[in-house]
Amino acid sequence: MYRIIGADGREYGPISLEQIGRWIVEGRANAETKTIVEGSTEWKPLGSLSEFSSWFGKAIPPTPPRPTPSVITGPVPLKTTNPFALAGFVLGILSLCCFCCYGLPFNLLGLIFSIIGLVQIENNPQLYHGKAIAITGLVLCILSMVFGMGLLALWGTGGAWRRFPHRALRL
Repeated sequence: MYRIIGADGREYGPISLEQIGRWIVEGRANAETKTIVEGSTEWKPLGSLSEFSSWFGKAIPPTPPRPTPSVITGPVPLKTTNPFALAGFVLGILSLCCFCCYGLPFNLLGLIFSIIGLVQIENNPQLYHGKAIAITGLVLCILSMVFGMGLLALWGTGGAWRRFPHRALRL
């Protein structure tokens, strides 16, 4: 009768010679499996025992390193909405709603935050989502800038139009 230490580090036995032979064929035991013969005090590799020398040949073949399973040591991080993308979206809405100062500084900050959010989402897709939010914030900020420039152009030309009729009257 024998006792062996399995790949999981647990001790199995007492088991018979036939059972160990089945485990070798199944791949559950190999030449380096630690074994102790009943009545002995020393653990030896299974391939070094004379009863199993025909199973493994003369030399104990090195076992290939076992692939280590990818074990997650902590909780799996959940995907969250990127905070910069969300801030860019909110600032884009504020820039369209705030007509004073032509949406400034909301549209500039929203533009910057949306771009940072998009870059972070592209670099860490396993952590962040919210690409659509960032793009929407980017579009809203650009629209606000275009709208602000249009208002600025109308305001600038408005003074010239007011002066134009007066000059015509003076002629």
